[in-house]
Amino acid sequence: MTWGADTETEDATAQLTAFVDAGGTLVETSDGYGDGAAQSVLGEVLAQSVPRDDVVIAGRGTMPGGPLGDGPARGALLSGLDAALDRLGTDHIDLWQLPAFDATVPLEETLSAVQIAVMSGKARYAGLVAPKGWELATVAERGKALGSITVPVSAQVEYSLISRDVEQELLPAAAHHGIGLLAWAPLGRGVLTGKYVDGTPADSRAASANLASYVEARRNERSSRIVQAVLTAADGLGTSPLAVALAWVRDRPGVAAAIVGARDAAQLAASVATEAVTLPLEIRAALDDVSRGG
Repeated sequence: MTWGADTETEDATAQLTAFVDAGGTLVETSDGYGDGAAQSVLGEVLAQSVPRDDVVIAGRGTMPGGPLGDGPARGALLSGLDAALDRLGTDHIDLWQLPAFDATVPLEETLSAVQIAVMSGKARYAGLVAPKGWELATVAERGKALGSITVPVSAQVEYSLISRDVEQELLPAAAHHGIGLLAWAPLGRGVLTGKYVDGTPADSRAASANLASYVEARRNERSSRIVQAVLTAADGLGTSPLAVALAWVRDRPGVAAAIVGARDAAQLAASVATEAVTLPLEIRAALDDVSRGG
Protein backbone atom coordinates (compact mmCIF):
# COMPACT_ATOMS: atom_id res chain seq x y z
CA MET A 1 0.00 0.00 0.00
CA THR A 2 2.90 2.37 0.71
CA TRP A 3 4.98 1.43 -2.33
CA GLY A 4 5.64 4.44 -4.52
CA ALA A 5 4.79 6.79 -1.62
CA ASP A 6 6.50 6.02 1.70
CA THR A 7 8.40 3.03 0.27
CA GLU A 8 10.76 3.55 -2.66
CA THR A 9 11.65 0.96 -5.31
CA GLU A 10 14.91 -0.05 -3.63
CA ASP A 11 13.15 -0.83 -0.35
CA ALA A 12 10.32 -2.56 -2.18
CA THR A 13 12.85 -4.77 -3.95
CA ALA A 14 14.46 -5.73 -0.64
CA GLN A 15 11.05 -6.59 0.80
CA LEU A 16 9.82 -8.75 -2.05
CA THR A 17 13.15 -10.53 -2.44
CA ALA A 18 13.23 -11.40 1.26
CA PHE A 19 9.58 -12.44 1.20
CA VAL A 20 10.04 -14.84 -1.72
CA ASP A 21 13.27 -16.20 -0.23
CA ALA A 22 11.32 -17.01 2.95
CA GLY A 23 8.74 -18.97 0.94
CA GLY A 24 6.14 -16.21 0.56
CA THR A 25 4.00 -16.10 -2.56
CA LEU A 26 0.93 -13.82 -2.25
CA VAL A 27 1.38 -10.14 -3.12
CA GLU A 28 -1.66 -7.85 -2.82
CA THR A 29 -1.85 -4.63 -4.80
CA SER A 30 -4.50 -2.15 -5.89
CA ASP A 31 -5.17 0.44 -8.56
CA GLY A 32 -5.86 2.87 -5.74
CA TYR A 33 -2.53 2.58 -3.92
CA GLY A 34 -0.82 5.84 -4.79
CA ASP A 35 -3.09 6.20 -7.85
CA GLY A 36 -1.32 3.27 -9.46
CA ALA A 37 2.20 4.07 -8.23
CA ALA A 38 2.38 0.93 -6.09
CA GLN A 39 1.63 -1.25 -9.10
CA SER A 40 4.27 0.51 -11.16
CA VAL A 41 6.86 -0.13 -8.43
CA LEU A 42 5.81 -3.78 -8.20
CA GLY A 43 6.15 -4.04 -11.98
CA GLU A 44 9.70 -2.67 -11.77
CA VAL A 45 10.64 -5.18 -9.06
CA LEU A 46 9.20 -8.09 -11.05
CA ALA A 47 11.01 -6.98 -14.19
CA GLN A 48 14.40 -6.55 -12.52
CA SER A 49 14.69 -8.68 -9.40
CA VAL A 50 11.93 -11.22 -8.69
CA PRO A 51 10.60 -13.62 -11.37
CA ARG A 52 6.92 -13.09 -12.11
CA ASP A 53 6.22 -16.81 -11.75
CA ASP A 54 7.46 -16.75 -8.14
CA VAL A 55 4.50 -14.70 -6.91
CA VAL A 56 0.72 -14.80 -6.91
CA ILE A 57 -0.62 -11.31 -7.60
CA ALA A 58 -3.92 -10.39 -6.00
CA GLY A 59 -4.96 -7.15 -7.68
CA ARG A 60 -7.81 -4.85 -6.73
CA GLY A 61 -9.62 -2.75 -9.34
CA THR A 62 -10.64 -0.38 -10.66
CA MET A 63 -9.06 3.03 -11.06
CA PRO A 64 -11.91 5.59 -10.98
CA GLY A 65 -12.54 8.24 -13.60
CA GLY A 66 -12.35 8.50 -17.38
CA PRO A 67 -15.08 8.36 -20.03
CA LEU A 68 -16.04 4.82 -19.01
CA GLY A 69 -16.79 5.93 -15.46
CA ASP A 70 -15.81 3.84 -12.45
CA GLY A 71 -17.17 1.12 -10.21
CA PRO A 72 -18.14 -2.39 -11.34
CA ALA A 73 -19.41 -1.53 -14.85
CA ARG A 74 -17.97 -3.82 -17.55
CA GLY A 75 -16.21 -1.07 -19.48
CA ALA A 76 -14.59 0.46 -16.42
CA LEU A 77 -13.54 -2.91 -15.00
CA LEU A 78 -11.91 -4.17 -18.19
CA SER A 79 -10.28 -0.83 -18.93
CA GLY A 80 -8.94 -0.73 -15.37
CA LEU A 81 -7.63 -4.28 -15.68
CA ASP A 82 -5.73 -3.46 -18.88
CA ALA A 83 -4.18 -0.39 -17.24
CA ALA A 84 -3.17 -2.42 -14.17
CA LEU A 85 -1.53 -5.07 -16.33
CA ASP A 86 0.45 -2.36 -18.12
CA ARG A 87 1.67 -0.93 -14.82
CA LEU A 88 2.55 -4.37 -13.53
CA GLY A 89 4.28 -5.39 -16.73
CA THR A 90 2.49 -8.74 -16.85
CA ASP A 91 -0.12 -10.39 -19.04
CA HIS A 92 -2.32 -11.65 -16.22
CA ILE A 93 -3.42 -11.15 -12.62
CA ASP A 94 -3.80 -14.32 -10.59
CA LEU A 95 -6.64 -13.07 -8.40
CA TRP A 96 -8.75 -10.17 -9.68
CA GLN A 97 -10.68 -8.65 -6.78
CA LEU A 98 -13.69 -6.54 -7.56
CA PRO A 99 -16.26 -4.25 -6.00
CA ALA A 100 -19.39 -6.21 -6.86
CA PHE A 101 -22.36 -4.07 -5.92
CA ASP A 102 -23.49 -0.74 -7.29
CA ALA A 103 -27.11 0.38 -7.49
CA THR A 104 -26.50 1.72 -11.01
CA VAL A 105 -24.82 -1.41 -12.43
CA PRO A 106 -26.58 -4.78 -12.87
CA LEU A 107 -24.68 -7.60 -11.17
CA GLU A 108 -24.85 -9.65 -14.37
CA GLU A 109 -22.84 -6.95 -16.14
CA THR A 110 -20.11 -7.11 -13.51
CA LEU A 111 -20.02 -10.90 -13.73
CA SER A 112 -19.80 -10.72 -17.52
CA ALA A 113 -16.59 -8.71 -17.11
CA VAL A 114 -15.22 -11.56 -14.99
CA GLN A 115 -16.13 -14.04 -17.72
CA ILE A 116 -14.33 -11.98 -20.34
CA ALA A 117 -11.24 -11.45 -18.18
CA VAL A 118 -10.89 -15.12 -17.22
CA MET A 119 -11.63 -16.50 -20.69
CA SER A 120 -9.12 -14.09 -22.24
CA GLY A 121 -6.45 -15.20 -19.78
CA LYS A 122 -6.02 -11.74 -18.23
CA ALA A 123 -7.30 -12.98 -14.87
CA ARG A 124 -7.04 -16.49 -13.46
CA TYR A 125 -9.61 -16.20 -10.66
CA ALA A 126 -11.94 -13.57 -9.23
CA GLY A 127 -12.68 -12.39 -5.72
CA LEU A 128 -14.63 -9.64 -3.97
CA VAL A 129 -13.48 -6.63 -1.97
CA ALA A 130 -15.25 -5.84 1.32
CA PRO A 131 -18.57 -7.56 0.59
CA LYS A 132 -21.36 -7.95 3.11
CA GLY A 133 -22.44 -11.50 3.87
CA TRP A 134 -25.55 -11.35 1.70
CA GLU A 135 -23.57 -9.78 -1.15
CA LEU A 136 -21.02 -12.57 -1.12
CA ALA A 137 -23.75 -15.21 -1.08
CA THR A 138 -25.64 -13.50 -3.91
CA VAL A 139 -22.56 -13.27 -6.13
CA ALA A 140 -21.71 -16.92 -5.44
CA GLU A 141 -25.19 -18.09 -6.39
CA ARG A 142 -25.49 -15.88 -9.47
CA GLY A 143 -22.00 -16.92 -10.51
CA LYS A 144 -22.92 -20.60 -10.39
CA ALA A 145 -25.78 -19.92 -12.79
CA LEU A 146 -23.41 -18.26 -15.26
CA GLY A 147 -20.63 -20.82 -14.96
CA SER A 148 -17.98 -21.71 -12.43
CA ILE A 149 -15.43 -19.15 -13.68
CA THR A 150 -17.51 -16.28 -12.31
CA VAL A 151 -17.84 -17.73 -8.79
CA PRO A 152 -15.59 -15.78 -6.37
CA VAL A 153 -12.84 -17.75 -4.67
CA SER A 154 -11.98 -15.08 -2.10
CA ALA A 155 -13.24 -12.12 -0.11
CA GLN A 156 -10.82 -9.44 1.05
CA VAL A 157 -11.99 -7.70 4.21
CA GLU A 158 -10.58 -5.99 7.28
CA TYR A 159 -10.21 -8.49 10.12
CA SER A 160 -8.30 -8.20 13.38
CA LEU A 161 -8.76 -8.42 17.13
CA ILE A 162 -10.20 -4.91 17.05
CA SER A 163 -12.28 -5.40 13.90
CA ARG A 164 -14.33 -8.60 14.14
CA ASP A 165 -17.69 -7.61 12.64
CA VAL A 166 -17.10 -9.91 9.63
CA GLU A 167 -17.71 -12.87 11.93
CA GLN A 168 -21.43 -12.10 12.17
CA GLU A 169 -22.47 -12.77 8.56
CA LEU A 170 -19.56 -12.72 6.14
CA LEU A 171 -17.48 -15.56 7.58
CA PRO A 172 -20.45 -17.97 7.75
CA ALA A 173 -21.40 -17.10 4.16
CA ALA A 174 -17.82 -17.61 2.98
CA ALA A 175 -17.58 -20.96 4.77
CA HIS A 176 -20.88 -22.13 3.26
CA HIS A 177 -19.71 -21.32 -0.29
CA GLY A 178 -16.11 -22.49 0.16
CA ILE A 179 -14.67 -18.98 -0.22
CA GLY A 180 -11.39 -18.06 1.45
CA LEU A 181 -10.94 -14.87 3.46
CA LEU A 182 -8.02 -12.51 2.82
CA ALA A 183 -7.68 -10.52 6.03
CA TRP A 184 -6.30 -7.03 5.59
CA ALA A 185 -5.10 -4.84 8.47
CA PRO A 186 -4.65 -7.90 10.73
CA LEU A 187 -2.57 -5.69 13.05
CA GLY A 188 -5.47 -3.28 13.55
CA ARG A 189 -3.83 -0.74 11.23
CA GLY A 190 -0.73 -0.94 13.42
CA VAL A 191 -2.51 -0.28 16.71
CA LEU A 192 -2.14 -3.89 17.92
CA THR A 193 1.65 -3.71 17.77
CA GLY A 194 1.53 -1.54 20.90
CA LYS A 195 3.47 1.29 19.31
CA TYR A 196 0.75 3.83 20.19
CA VAL A 197 0.37 2.99 23.88
CA ASP A 198 2.42 5.99 24.99
CA GLY A 199 1.62 8.38 22.15
CA THR A 200 2.30 8.73 18.43
CA PRO A 201 5.88 7.98 17.31
CA ALA A 202 7.20 10.47 14.78
CA ASP A 203 8.07 7.69 12.30
CA SER A 204 4.71 5.90 12.57
CA ARG A 205 1.83 5.82 10.12
CA ALA A 206 -0.33 7.77 12.56
CA ALA A 207 2.16 10.63 12.12
CA SER A 208 2.04 10.37 8.33
CA ALA A 209 -0.08 12.87 6.42
CA ASN A 210 -1.19 10.07 4.08
CA LEU A 211 -2.22 7.55 6.73
CA ALA A 212 -3.00 9.41 9.96
CA SER A 213 -6.79 9.21 9.62
CA TYR A 214 -6.51 5.55 8.60
CA VAL A 215 -4.81 4.68 11.90
CA GLU A 216 -6.82 7.03 14.13
CA ALA A 217 -10.03 5.24 13.18
CA ARG A 218 -8.82 2.28 15.25
CA ARG A 219 -7.54 4.17 18.32
CA ASN A 220 -10.18 4.21 21.05
CA GLU A 221 -10.88 2.96 24.58
CA ARG A 222 -11.95 -0.52 23.46
CA SER A 223 -8.82 -0.89 21.34
CA SER A 224 -6.68 0.12 24.31
CA ARG A 225 -8.10 -2.74 26.40
CA ILE A 226 -7.39 -5.21 23.61
CA VAL A 227 -3.87 -3.89 23.12
CA GLN A 228 -3.14 -4.38 26.80
CA ALA A 229 -4.31 -7.99 26.54
CA VAL A 230 -2.07 -8.51 23.51
CA LEU A 231 0.90 -7.00 25.37
CA THR A 232 0.27 -9.31 28.33
CA ALA A 233 0.05 -12.35 26.05
CA ALA A 234 3.23 -11.38 24.22
CA ASP A 235 5.10 -10.94 27.48
CA GLY A 236 3.95 -14.33 28.72
CA LEU A 237 4.95 -16.08 25.50
CA GLY A 238 8.25 -14.27 25.12
CA THR A 239 7.29 -12.92 21.71
CA SER A 240 6.15 -9.63 20.17
CA PRO A 241 2.66 -8.06 20.21
CA LEU A 242 2.83 -8.13 16.40
CA ALA A 243 3.30 -11.90 16.47
CA VAL A 244 0.38 -12.41 18.85
CA ALA A 245 -2.04 -10.25 16.84
CA LEU A 246 -1.00 -11.70 13.49
CA ALA A 247 -1.06 -15.32 14.66
CA TRP A 248 -4.56 -14.81 16.06
CA VAL A 249 -5.91 -13.71 12.67
CA ARG A 250 -3.89 -16.20 10.62
CA ASP A 251 -5.35 -19.18 12.48
CA ARG A 252 -8.98 -18.06 12.55
CA PRO A 253 -11.37 -20.47 10.77
CA GLY A 254 -11.87 -19.51 7.13
CA VAL A 255 -8.82 -17.24 6.82
CA ALA A 256 -6.74 -18.13 3.76
CA ALA A 257 -4.08 -15.46 4.32
CA ALA A 258 -3.40 -12.39 6.42
CA ILE A 259 -2.18 -9.38 4.43
CA VAL A 260 0.50 -7.23 6.05
CA GLY A 261 1.65 -3.84 4.80
CA ALA A 262 5.26 -3.56 5.91
CA ARG A 263 6.99 -0.26 5.26
CA ASP A 264 10.48 -1.76 5.11
CA ALA A 265 12.31 -5.10 5.09
CA ALA A 266 12.75 -5.13 8.89
CA GLN A 267 9.00 -4.83 9.48
CA LEU A 268 8.35 -7.55 6.93
CA ALA A 269 10.88 -9.87 8.58
CA ALA A 270 9.04 -9.46 11.89
CA SER A 271 5.78 -10.50 10.23
CA VAL A 272 7.32 -13.47 8.42
CA ALA A 273 8.84 -14.68 11.70
CA THR A 274 5.31 -15.02 13.07
CA GLU A 275 4.95 -18.26 11.09
CA ALA A 276 6.82 -19.94 13.95
CA VAL A 277 4.31 -18.70 16.56
CA THR A 278 1.22 -20.67 17.59
CA LEU A 279 -1.02 -19.30 20.33
CA PRO A 280 -1.93 -21.67 23.18
CA LEU A 281 -5.65 -22.33 23.45
CA GLU A 282 -6.00 -20.50 26.77
CA ILE A 283 -4.40 -17.33 25.38
CA ARG A 284 -6.51 -17.51 22.24
CA ALA A 285 -9.62 -17.86 24.40
CA ALA A 286 -8.64 -14.85 26.52
CA LEU A 287 -8.06 -12.72 23.45
CA ASP A 288 -11.39 -13.88 22.02
CA ASP A 289 -13.16 -12.77 25.19
CA VAL A 290 -11.58 -9.33 25.49
CA SER A 291 -12.17 -8.51 21.81
CA ARG A 292 -15.64 -9.94 21.42
CA GLY A 293 -18.32 -7.71 19.95
CA GLY A 294 -16.17 -5.49 17.71
